[in-house]
Amino acid sequence: MKRTAVHLLMAGAVSLLLTGCGKKEAEKPAEQPAAPAPAVNPETAGVITGKVTLSGTPPKMMIIRMGAEPACEKEHKQPVHAEDVVVGTDSALENVVVYIKSGLGNYSYPTPSEPVKLDQIGCMYVPHVVAMMAGQQLEVLNSDPVTHNIHPLPKDNREWNESQPPNSAPIIKEFSRPELSIPVKCNIHPWMKAYICVFNHPYFAVTGTDGTFTIKNVPPGTYTVAAWQEKYGTQETQVTVGAKETKTVDFTFKAQ
Repeated sequence: MKRTAVHLLMAGAVSLLLTGCGKKEAEKPAEQPAAPAPAVNPETAGVITGKVTLSGTPPKMMIIRMGAEPACEKEHKQPVHAEDVVVGTDSALENVVVYIKSGLGNYSYPTPSEPVKLDQIGCMYVPHVVAMMAGQQLEVLNSDPVTHNIHPLPKDNREWNESQPPNSAPIIKEFSRPELSIPVKCNIHPWMKAYICVFNHPYFAVTGTDGTFTIKNVPPGTYTVAAWQEKYGTQETQVTVGAKETKTVDFTFKAQ
């Protein structure tokens, strides 16, 4: 009898323990889905603008010899130079990518529906530098009467290598991850070179012939703004943008 009573007491204790555990599990609140990241409010957004210049004597760029491809050589009335450093009027530095490097916080950015275009004209990539968002389409065109071979060499994205005959359909590609300065070459014409810069936000610009840039719809905040140039590397500076404010940020690279 004593053993039976002990067994009954033990069974009751186990039952209470299991019941208590069941209540605790039942009382555990369900995990709530994370709130979506907010969009940037255009009513308070500002602008970052500026100019990139080169200080000192620009280096002499190599003349590209296209004798191996007469059809492309005929497209150029003047000698063609490499585009590592392109300097315009008033020391304006072209093909510099200016972008917000840090400080953006948590916002949502729609992927642009318009593709970024990279053409091949006279056996040269046009433009020499393109910038785009991750997931945005890259449309590669061939406006030449010869076959090209487009070969990006990324480190963080998938590498691809495709031939494109004249009059063929555009090649459509995407890069899924942000990556600065993906070099692009043509395996047929070794002098052809371009760069693709991929970002996870829309706050970037590439300087034109006048060296200027404009980055719009910037939410108020303090940011690290960077400028990348293929020969001279990257410069950084900080800027604080208030509501509806336009801030000017200039960069000067020194000729080596």
